[in-house]
Amino acid sequence: MEPFRVHILGCGSALPTLKHFPSSQVVEIRGKLFLVDCGEGTQIQLRRSRLRFTKISAVFITHLHGDHCFGLIGMLSTFGLLGRTAKLTVYAPAELSDILRRQIDFFCRDLEYEVAFIPVDTTCQQVIYEDRSLTVESIPLEHRVHCCGYLFREKPSLPHIRRDVADFYGVPVSQFDNIKAGAGFTTAEGEQVAHERLVLPADPPRSYAYLSDTRYIPTLHQRLKGVTTLYHESTYGEDNLLLAEKYHHSTARQAALVARDARVGQLLLGHYSSRYEREEVLLDEAREVFENTHLTNEMDVFDV
Repeated sequence: MEPFRVHILGCGSALPTLKHFPSSQVVEIRGKLFLVDCGEGTQIQLRRSRLRFTKISAVFITHLHGDHCFGLIGMLSTFGLLGRTAKLTVYAPAELSDILRRQIDFFCRDLEYEVAFIPVDTTCQQVIYEDRSLTVESIPLEHRVHCCGYLFREKPSLPHIRRDVADFYGVPVSQFDNIKAGAGFTTAEGEQVAHERLVLPADPPRSYAYLSDTRYIPTLHQRLKGVTTLYHESTYGEDNLLLAEKYHHSTARQAALVARDARVGQLLLGHYSSRYEREEVLLDEAREVFENTHLTNEMDVFDV
C-alpha cells in the first residue's frame, strides 16, 4: 500500500507558547507532499521533519488568521533562496490574493519560480484539486472569518496481481496492466484463465479530513461520512464551552461528536488553547464519546 501519512508541524492555537507551534501539517500521499496551513515557524519545522520540503507542490490555507498563515511569505522566500524552480500553487480564501501578491512584490522580487494563487469558495463543498491519484475538496466551516477545511481522498486503485497464480500460468509481466484493467489470460495451451483468478482486491481508498477553526456544526458529519482519519480542532474543553461559543471554536467533546456521527476511523485533536498545560484533559473528554482519539504533537506522524 502506498504511503498516506500526516506529519504534524504545529498544533497550537493563536497565542504563542514554548510548547507548541501554530497550525501546520504536511499531507504525504503516494510520493506527493501538500502543506496545510502555514503558521509561524513552519519552515523551521519542515527542516526538523527531514521531509524533502522542496517537493511541496501546493499549499492549502484554511483562513486568514495569523496562526494559520503568518509563516507563508517566509517559506516562499526560503524556497527562492534554495533555488526552487517548480511552480507552487496556493489555495486559500480570495482575500489572501492581494495580500500575498504585495508581500511577494516587496520581499521576494526575484523568485525564480511561479507562485500561482487559486481562490477557494469557503461556502461550498467542491473539488478544488485533482490529479491521477487523488482529489482535494473544500469543506465549509463556521468561524469568525471565511474558513474551510480540506478533504484529501484517494481515487480507487486497480487490483493487485496474484504473482503465484500469474507465475503458475506463465503470464508475462507485459500483460499485468491489461489484467489489472479487467482482462483475463489465455495460456499457450489455450486454457482460459479468468481475471478474478489472477488478482486480489484493490486496497480500499483512504481519506483524510483537516478541519481547522470552527464552531461545532451538528450537521458537519454529513460531509465526512466514512473518512478514514479526521483532524478536528479542539481548542477548549467543556470547562470553557462559553469561550468556544464566543470565539467560534470547538471543544474536544464536540470534535468527538463529529467523529462519532461521521463514523470515521480515527480522530486527531489539535489547535489547543494555551490555557491547558496538559492536553490529556481534552483527550479524556473526547474518548468518552469516541474511543479511537489521539492527541497530536509536533513531529508526530500518523498513518491515514
